[in-house]
Amino acid sequence: MAGQLRVHLGAAPGVGKTYKMLEEGHRRRERGTDVVVGYVETHGREQTEAMIKDLEVLPRRTVHYRGTTFTEMDVDAVIARGAEVVLVDELAHTNVPGSRNAKRWQDIEELLDAGMTVMTTVNVQHLESINDIVRQITGVPQRETVPDEVVRRADAIELVDMAPEAIRRRMAHGNIYKPEKIDAALGNYFRVGNLTALRELALLWLADKVDDELENYRAAQGISDTWEARERVLVALTGGPEGETLIRRAARLASRSRGPQPTDLLAVHVARNDGLSSGGSHANLVAQRTLVEDLGGTYHQVVGNDIPKALLAFAKGVNATELVLGVSRRGRLQSLFSPGVGVTTTNGAGSMDVHLVTHAQARKGRALPKVRNALSANRRVAGFLLATIGIAVLTVLLAQLREQISLDSDVLLYLAAVVIVALVGGLWPALVAALLGTVALNYYFAPPIHRITIAAWENILALAVFLIVAVAVSATVDRAARRTREAASAQAEAETLSTLAGNVLRGAQPLPALLNQLRETFNFNGATLLQRRPDAGPSPDLQHDRDAWHVVESVGRTLFAPGEGDAEVQVDETVSLALCGHPLAAEDRRVVQAFANQAVVALRQQELSEQAAAAGPLAEVDRMRTALLSAVSHDLRTPLASAKAAVGGLRAPGIEFSPEDQAELLASVEESLDRLTRLVDNLLDMSRLQAGALAMHPQPTSIAETVAIALDEIGSPAKDIEVHLPEEFLEVHGDPVLIERVLVNLLRNALRYSPDDSPPMIMVSAHAGEVETKVIDRGPGIPIEKWEDVFLPFQRLGDRDNGTGVGLGLALSRGLAEAMGGSLTPDVTPGGGLTMVMTLLQSGPLPETELETQSKQAFVGDPQAGAS
Repeated sequence: MAGQLRVHLGAAPGVGKTYKMLEEGHRRRERGTDVVVGYVETHGREQTEAMIKDLEVLPRRTVHYRGTTFTEMDVDAVIARGAEVVLVDELAHTNVPGSRNAKRWQDIEELLDAGMTVMTTVNVQHLESINDIVRQITGVPQRETVPDEVVRRADAIELVDMAPEAIRRRMAHGNIYKPEKIDAALGNYFRVGNLTALRELALLWLADKVDDELENYRAAQGISDTWEARERVLVALTGGPEGETLIRRAARLASRSRGPQPTDLLAVHVARNDGLSSGGSHANLVAQRTLVEDLGGTYHQVVGNDIPKALLAFAKGVNATELVLGVSRRGRLQSLFSPGVGVTTTNGAGSMDVHLVTHAQARKGRALPKVRNALSANRRVAGFLLATIGIAVLTVLLAQLREQISLDSDVLLYLAAVVIVALVGGLWPALVAALLGTVALNYYFAPPIHRITIAAWENILALAVFLIVAVAVSATVDRAARRTREAASAQAEAETLSTLAGNVLRGAQPLPALLNQLRETFNFNGATLLQRRPDAGPSPDLQHDRDAWHVVESVGRTLFAPGEGDAEVQVDETVSLALCGHPLAAEDRRVVQAFANQAVVALRQQELSEQAAAAGPLAEVDRMRTALLSAVSHDLRTPLASAKAAVGGLRAPGIEFSPEDQAELLASVEESLDRLTRLVDNLLDMSRLQAGALAMHPQPTSIAETVAIALDEIGSPAKDIEVHLPEEFLEVHGDPVLIERVLVNLLRNALRYSPDDSPPMIMVSAHAGEVETKVIDRGPGIPIEKWEDVFLPFQRLGDRDNGTGVGLGLALSRGLAEAMGGSLTPDVTPGGGLTMVMTLLQSGPLPETELETQSKQAFVGDPQAGAS
C-alpha cells in the first residue's frame, strides 16, 4: 500500500514551513511513531538546527559532478531504514545530474510507493501553474518548479501562513538571511506588495484544492443539499430579452459578498427536449453568454424535460447558494393554469436563496402557447379520462336533444370529441373514444334505438365513415406529435453541441472542457476518458481490468476502467468514455457519442502536437548541422588557408626573408590561429549551451572589473571605446568569465561596424534590481524586423568577409546571458546605429531554492528541469 504525502505549503521563503514540518515530526515521535529525517536544509538558521538535534538524521549520498562534491538524499538508505514517517525538505529541488531521479518529488514518490508517510515543504512560487505569475510580480525567475498535480495528490496540505509585516520583522531580526543581505532583501523580493501578492496566490490555490475535495466528498456521500462553504450565485437564462438585467443583478449580488472566499458567478440555460420553447432566442443566449464571461462568470447549458427540476439539480450539483430568476412573463390568465418556473423552483429550492427579479417584460404575457409535442404519461391518462367521461357526458346531452338534432349532427359532434381527445392524449385514447362513440351512436341514436343493430344502410355508412375518420385523425395527430418531439430533441441536441463547440474554442484545454460540458449537460457525477495501454494483452474481462487502461483526462469522480461506471461509450478499440452517476438514456446516447468522438479528436490533436514538439528540436538540429557544414566550408578554412600560406612561404627553399618580413608572416600565422581558436571555442560553447552542459559558477561579480578585463582582452582596438560607469559599486549575479565573453563579443561586433570617427560606447546603469550594460555603436544599424535574425546561429546580415566568423557571436552571447538569468536585447541608437543591452540581476537575496542552488551547485542542467 502506498504511503501518505503531507505537504507544508508556504507563501514565501521564511514563513517557517520547515520548522512546522519538524514540529509535526516531534509530535509524532512523542506519540510513538518512528520518525526520521531524510533531508532537511537549515540554511544556517539556529532555530531550525535546534529542532533537528533530537531527531534521527539519515546520512546523505555524495555525488561528484565536474570536479565538485555535492550531497543529496539517499533514497536507498531511507527505504532500507523503513521508518514510518520521513521528513524531506524542498519538494521542488533539482537533483545533481547523475542522480537516479531528476527532481526530488520523484524521489519522494519512490518513498511513497515503499509505504512510507512523507512530510515535505514547498513554496507557492514553485508551483508550475503560477510560476510565470510569480515572476511577473517579483521580477525574479523561479527555475525550480514542481507540477501542480504532484501537490494536489497530497493526502494533506497545510498552509504555513504569516503576515507580510511579520515576515519582514523576521528578516530584520536575522532569522531568514544573513545580516549583509537583509537590507537588499527587504528592498527587493521581500517588499510588502510582493509578499501580499504571494500570500493571496497561496490562499486562492489552496482554496481551489479544498473546493475540489469538498465536491468529491459530497459526490461520494451522495449529499445533494447546498453547503454554504463558498458563495456561488447562479442566474437562470431563457434567452429572453430580460437576460441582461438578470445577469447584471446576479453580478452585483456576487460583488457584494463579504464571505471568506471570492463569490463565483454562474449562468445556466436549460434546453428542453420536450418541444416546449422557453420563449428566447439563440442570438440572445450568445450575447448573454459573452456578457457573463466578460463579468468573470461561467456559462453552462443542461438538457431537461422539466425546467424547474433540471435547474434545481444543476444548482445543487454546483453547490449554488443563491439563485437569480426573472419574474414570469406569463399573463394573469396563463398563471391560473400553471404556476410557472419561478414559483415551482422557489418551492423546491430548500436552503438556497432565490431572488425573483422584475424586468420590463414581466407579466406582459407571451405568444399563444404551442401545442404540446411530447405525450407524457399525464397527458395519456388525461386522454383516457376524457375519452370515457367526455363521451358519456356528450351522450347524455345529445340524448336530451334527440328530437331536435339529426343523426348526421350527432356524428359530427362525436367526431369533434374524438379530435379533442387525440389532441390531448394521442392515438390510443382517441381510438378508445372512437370505439365508444361508435357504440353510443349505434345504441342511442341509430334506429332501432337501444339495440346494437342498424336498420338503414345510410346509417351504417355514416357510422363507418365516422370510425374511419376518427382513427385517421387520431393517427395523424399522434404522428405529428411524435415528429414535433423528434424535431425538438434534435434542436436540443444542436444547442448542446453548439455550446460544446463554443467551450472547446474558448478553452485552452479542449479535453477538460469537453468532459466538463458532458458532465454538466447530462448531470453525471464523473466523466473519464480512458485509453488502452499499448502493452495490454488480450484480457477475458477487459472492461474491468484496470491494468489494461490508463486515464487520459477526468472530471468529477475518476474511473479507472470502463466497467466501473454506470455507462460507457466505446469510441474505438483503444479509447473508451466511462460515465458515473446514472445509466445513459437511449435517446441521449447519440449526443454522448458525439462528445466522445470530439474528445478523441482532441486527444489525437494533443498527441500530434506532442509529436510535432518532439520533432521540432530534431529539425532544428538538422538545420544547425546543415548551416554548420556551410560555415565550416568557408569560415574555418579561411584562417587555416592563411596560416598555411604564411608557413609555406617561410619554408619555401631559395627565398630569404628579412627579419621584418619573417615577423610579419609569423604575426599573420598567429592572428589566423587565434581567429581559428575563437571560432572553435564558440562552436564548442554553443554546443554545450544547447546541451545544457556549460560549466557555470555564478557569484557576485563587479561589473566595472569585468568591463575592464573585457577591454584588456580586446587589446589595442579598445583604446578608443568610451566607457561610462556609475559612481556606486555595482555587483551582478553571474559567472564573471561568461560575462566577460559576452562583453568581448558585443564590443568586437560594435568595433567592426562603427565608423572611424565614432567609436563604440559602453554604459552601465542599475534600476529595479537589475544592471543594464549597453554597448552602443554608430554604424549602419539593423532594421527592427531583422533584430531577432542576428541571434540565429550561423546567420549574418550584410556581406561576408574573412573576419566575420561563423555567425555565432551574438547567438552565443544571448544564450550565455539567459543561462545566468539575464537577457540580451537590441535597441535603436538615437541618431543611427545599434545598441545591445545586456541585463543581469543585481547581486542580492535570491528566492530560497535559488540560494541553496547557488551554494551547492555549480552547473547548468536541463533548463526544463529547472536546475540552477
